[in-house]
Amino acid sequence: MADSKKPRLESNPEVKYTKIWIDNEWRDSVSKKTFPTINPCTGDKICDVAEGDKADVDIAVESAKKAFALGSEWRKMDASARGHLMNKLADLIERDSEYLAQLETLDNGKPLKVARSADLPLTIKCYRYYAGYTDKIHGKTIPVDGDYFTYTRHEPVGIVGAIIPWNFPLLMQAWKLGPALCAGNVVVLKPAEQTPLTALYMGALMKEAGFPPGVVNIIPGYGPTAGAAISEHMDVDKVAFTGSTEIGHIVMQAAGKSNLKNVTLELGGKSPNIVFADADLDNAVEMSHFALFFNQGQCCCAGSRCFVEDSVYDEFVRKSVERSKQRTVGDPLDPDVEQGPQIDKEQFDKIMTLIEAGKSEGAKLECGGKQVGEKGFFVEPTVFSDVQDEMRIAKEEIFGPVQQIMRFKTIDEVISRANATSYGLAAAVYTRDINKAIAVAHSVRAGTVWVNCYDVFAAQAPFGGYKQSGSGRELGEYGLEQYSEIKTVTIKIDEKNS
Repeated sequence: MADSKKPRLESNPEVKYTKIWIDNEWRDSVSKKTFPTINPCTGDKICDVAEGDKADVDIAVESAKKAFALGSEWRKMDASARGHLMNKLADLIERDSEYLAQLETLDNGKPLKVARSADLPLTIKCYRYYAGYTDKIHGKTIPVDGDYFTYTRHEPVGIVGAIIPWNFPLLMQAWKLGPALCAGNVVVLKPAEQTPLTALYMGALMKEAGFPPGVVNIIPGYGPTAGAAISEHMDVDKVAFTGSTEIGHIVMQAAGKSNLKNVTLELGGKSPNIVFADADLDNAVEMSHFALFFNQGQCCCAGSRCFVEDSVYDEFVRKSVERSKQRTVGDPLDPDVEQGPQIDKEQFDKIMTLIEAGKSEGAKLECGGKQVGEKGFFVEPTVFSDVQDEMRIAKEEIFGPVQQIMRFKTIDEVISRANATSYGLAAAVYTRDINKAIAVAHSVRAGTVWVNCYDVFAAQAPFGGYKQSGSGRELGEYGLEQYSEIKTVTIKIDEKNS
């Protein structure tokens, strides 16, 4: 494992936008307050960003209301023209993809090669997918009884409040804005306070693409102020939130206490990753490693409960430890580095606390468990074996590079244990037996199940969770449904003219 390297600060991109984006214009916050965004490689400040709060959200909502008013440019725009704007936006993201990848790495700490190969391509594909869907949102004609002509219309919900997380800032923005704009909505977006920079740059690209003023407004700020103001606002028609289950409860409560706004939630997970003895073991080891360690372990769907059949358990642990020791940690701008820092000190401290809990509760620390270097928020790739279901590391979402490996003996046992959680976001199964794979896929209560692979995402396929991992779906046709209202229109047919 490589030591943390001093980040090559001369490679960092210029930060171009740090203010609030409302009505296609940059402005200071009403309070004139700012907050720092931090480089997780060093713990040093990158720059100060305008701190929006309720006053700014109120202004943004008014701007959105004008953009959504009957007769406005956006409301009168042909559906195909909306698609043209979204494709233009995708073109601009593609044009500036190298800059955006570097900016994402600077603000988030993820390896530049990951931003280049995963975040940016998936962001572009999401916008292009929904750009192609704008003029294909169809209603139906319904043969009701009597002399009536009945049909349905799919209409935009209205003003969407989008609150996105820090682990995939660009991609999560696309997952919200793609379907929202496709369906004809307007948006007030709050990026995570840890990673506002790429979201703000997108405001400039949207204006360049030709989106009318007020269609997308971007309010950087904190959850308890800006985020709460969006969730509680009486004129916001829908909230789309991605983040922790804890905050998901707060968002849902705020919607209930205000105007009963439509809510979709994509929340936390403690996803089972099940390896049977008949699996291709090398593939299972590599996929399980990827399932947990990708993006520094900062994935809501990380395969963080790794169940391995007893007869291959010891060999799986040995190979997993070998793989983890080979994992390179350091400067995310280095093309050979697999793992950058955690997002901030709060997350770093939480991970280290849970590592200590694993050791104190009797799990065997096979490797890792320490900070890498003396500056920044780097954590060694960590593997625990002999993990028991009741341990904190087996129940709590660590959101870091900590793999927990548990034994099982039978398929019925592992399905039962896999479902013994309040989460239900994702799962994976590794086996050469298709019947066994399907049995697990159909029995595990999770919104996505991968077979002999992990983290395979496509704009066409829905993603979301069971239980406390969320409500509603993102991506694909199912995700688009979350951003429309269905209206039924019934017309009496004049019998004299029929």
